[in-house]
Amino acid sequence: MNKQSFRIVLGTIPRSLLLSGLLLGFALLLTQCKTSSAGSSTSGKPIRVLMVGGGTSHNFGMWYRNVDGQTLSRDGFATVNYVGDPDSIMTYLPQADVLYLSNNRPITNPAIRQAITDFADAGKGMIIAHAAMWYNWKDWPAYNQNIVSGGSRGHDRYGSFEVTVNETGHPVMKGVEPKFTLKDERYYFIPDPTGPGVEVLASSSVATSDKIFPSVFVVKHPKARIVGLALGHDAESHNIANYQAMLLNSVKWVAKK
Repeated sequence: MNKQSFRIVLGTIPRSLLLSGLLLGFALLLTQCKTSSAGSSTSGKPIRVLMVGGGTSHNFGMWYRNVDGQTLSRDGFATVNYVGDPDSIMTYLPQADVLYLSNNRPITNPAIRQAITDFADAGKGMIIAHAAMWYNWKDWPAYNQNIVSGGSRGHDRYGSFEVTVNETGHPVMKGVEPKFTLKDERYYFIPDPTGPGVEVLASSSVATSDKIFPSVFVVKHPKARIVGLALGHDAESHNIANYQAMLLNSVKWVAKK
């Protein structure tokens, strides 16, 4: 159709009908944009995450505050408050949907320890990441027993190992490859038989050993949703798609979204 024919066709359409069509099209486009934007977060409201870092042997500011913080904040999925000093937990915990512990810096304040326990007992969500699942505090055994349901006292030398997904149907494993290899510290996480127990979602193995350890697991806490993520020493974990998918899925699942 040439330009002249196009002008003739338009001229046969009443101006009011043409205007109504344009307005309807604009309204449909606006609705689609709003739907797409809302779908990027959870019910239109970002999940409120309190992330705790700090301690030794890890760059908490780089890999947790910066990289994981950016992963979780992407497309309005979550808002993240990061604290490197556990004494600051009380400032943000009352407003948090999810408490994300990555620290091995001691939590010594009895009131904060109790607040973390109360947070779990209130049915809130928790992520226990890498260094935070170590047996860090001899004077707080209830943490590893009741919240982590175990812990680690050692790990392989930093290097490559294979992660195998045990529960492909669990929401935390959505979009994660059934098997993948990465470089990390392979934590020797061992469940505590006196704790609430764990469901292993993914496990790690190396060709030189017959020992298999949990890499991702759910703590069977009677009230809270808690995910343990043993991976996460540096960029070789935090920057890969499988880790980021597990992190996003974990936060969404423990927040009950």
